[in-house]
Amino acid sequence: MDTDAGVDVGRGAGARPYDVVLFGATGFVGELTAEYLAGHAPAECRWALAGRSLGKLEALRDRLAAGRPHLAELPLLLADSADPGSLRELAESTRVVATTVGPYVWYGDGLVAACAEAGTDCVDLTGEAEFVDQTYVRHDARARETGARIVHACGFDSVPHDLGVYFTVRQLPEGVPLRVDGFVRAGATFSGGTFASALTAFGRGREILRAARERHLHEPRLVGRRARAPIGGPRFSRETGTWALPLPTLDPQVVARSARAIDRYGPDFRYRHYASVKTLPVAIGGTAAIGTGVLAAQLPPVRLWLMNRYQAGQGPSAERRARSWFTVRFVGEGGGRRVFTEVSGGDPGYDETAKMLAESALCLAFDPLPKTAGQVTTAVAMGDALIDRLRAAGIRFRVAHRG
Repeated sequence: MDTDAGVDVGRGAGARPYDVVLFGATGFVGELTAEYLAGHAPAECRWALAGRSLGKLEALRDRLAAGRPHLAELPLLLADSADPGSLRELAESTRVVATTVGPYVWYGDGLVAACAEAGTDCVDLTGEAEFVDQTYVRHDARARETGARIVHACGFDSVPHDLGVYFTVRQLPEGVPLRVDGFVRAGATFSGGTFASALTAFGRGREILRAARERHLHEPRLVGRRARAPIGGPRFSRETGTWALPLPTLDPQVVARSARAIDRYGPDFRYRHYASVKTLPVAIGGTAAIGTGVLAAQLPPVRLWLMNRYQAGQGPSAERRARSWFTVRFVGEGGGRRVFTEVSGGDPGYDETAKMLAESALCLAFDPLPKTAGQVTTAVAMGDALIDRLRAAGIRFRVAHRG
């Protein structure tokens, strides 16, 4: 893909009532995203809140308008993931939809379908590989026809990793094989929605594999280049001084798709994705905990009981989030050069995720960007423009060392 073929400055500006609509605004991350937009959306941005309950939307608007009188008349739209007609109206009303309504494999497909049909850009927070593969098979072709950009994983899954690798690659020589390893550390807790998504994925192993195989049948083959993200084995990383455990998340798949689409990643690109753990006992304990969760999720009664323990819409307090943090360190090599880079910020799952989702939506709505359409990654769709936005918003991208 030639991502420098041209720019797209605010597609359809003025043709629809809104620039950005936030769907799922009254959920836990939805409210955080609404708060962020209330404080950071530019004055010219025409944005609205959307959800199932008018009462909850009105209450949220009242909270946002406290101290911000200009938001007292912020538009409110009723839409339901189970009502295709309302999703169609929502998609046709705006240039960009940002959605927090998950688990997406249950509640997300209808909105993607509506956006693909209406030529509306869509960003979400999914970390669900099955959902991403399904929407590619079902809606990528139509989105390409209408010009819609479907950009999944616009939160901690997978913005720091996708853009972090993109940033790292740009520090290395062009036209040579490149190797990048990413090491993730975080101190944070999770919400009920995140827990539900994780349990859903743990319990759908066969469906995930089936969706991946179907996508493979539909994707065009990469000719003349290679881009891959194999699962590395557990090891002690001398580069970081920590134990590196393979992370079987959506992030490396997103990175590999960016690498396939962008020639700058070189003729032969490889990425490996790890959790970075300081001590061996913690590494062993974490691996055991994940294994236990996967096994428990195979039993529907146990899965339901666990989900009921953490209700969606709940999450950590502001005080707990203020103490949370993340760091992703990258080691890139190629052409006889080595570079160490880092992406870091505050609370990864909620405060920073809300920031990433909001800035992704604003980036699609207002920034000069490469011409893209269909299901694309953050690096392909927004690249440098989104990095600039996130840096201005307090998320750090830096070169730690060159070798």
